[in-house]
Amino acid sequence: MSLKASEFILNEDGSIYHLNLRPEHLADTVITVGDPDRVDQVTKHFDDIEFSVRKREFHTQTGTYRGKRITVISTGIGTDNIDIVFNELDALVNIDFEKKQVKKELKSLDIVRIGTTGSIQAEIPIESFLLSEKAVGFDGLLHFYQADKFLDEDFSEAFVKHMDWNAKKATPYVVENSKTLQEKLDSETIYKGVTATNIGFYGPQGRSLRLALQDEKMNDKLAKFKFQDQKLTNLEMETSGIYGMSKLLGHNAVSMNVILANRATGEFTKTPKETMEKLIIYCLDKLAN
Repeated sequence: MSLKASEFILNEDGSIYHLNLRPEHLADTVITVGDPDRVDQVTKHFDDIEFSVRKREFHTQTGTYRGKRITVISTGIGTDNIDIVFNELDALVNIDFEKKQVKKELKSLDIVRIGTTGSIQAEIPIESFLLSEKAVGFDGLLHFYQADKFLDEDFSEAFVKHMDWNAKKATPYVVENSKTLQEKLDSETIYKGVTATNIGFYGPQGRSLRLALQDEKMNDKLAKFKFQDQKLTNLEMETSGIYGMSKLLGHNAVSMNVILANRATGEFTKTPKETMEKLIIYCLDKLAN
């Protein structure tokens, strides 16, 4: 059965609606970044760039690094954009654009987020790297899909109880990364932890400039939460969506974070661009090996 034109939307040039990509433009290994300008920061290390396109916040370049073909794409900020990007990335490899039908044989992509984050544990210093083993999503995205079999319900129930979670907020969900891809990106020099994915930068992450917070003790409670031997380590805005959509669609995903801020100590790095550069090179070398 062919997909409806209102569901599977293509541009006049045959590219997927938001990303403006055609299947031949996408590599099997994908790096996602939030900032459109960070795409160039990654691909300046490439041996060559075969394709580049930019539409809205979605900036994409495909090329090779030490002989490995890689696509780098910016998602913008937030899991709402992750929903768009991951559905359309999947469509590029798993939907026949001519027949407008899902392919019988499905392909899995390797997807690595290279992003920034803030630590909520004093012992995880600024300018260190952290690999997210799991993510706790405060955004509610996965509740719009049939995702229950991928979620850690015991973890989320313990979290809701510990936080005295406001019932008006989306129910937190917990999802893990791809262990096979983790093995490729891991090393003894980086931290590993559980990432909290928020739906905003200010109030949802416990920041207040002029507005009163619903829960002024939220970050303290986040830092003190522990489930079995796992504790929350950092805050950002995309990882839970990346892990959840990857599990649902059959792709492998790992989130690699550089710690720019430590919320427990009040520190913020003075060299954010240089520190991000080090994480980019670290990830590229691991993917090319």
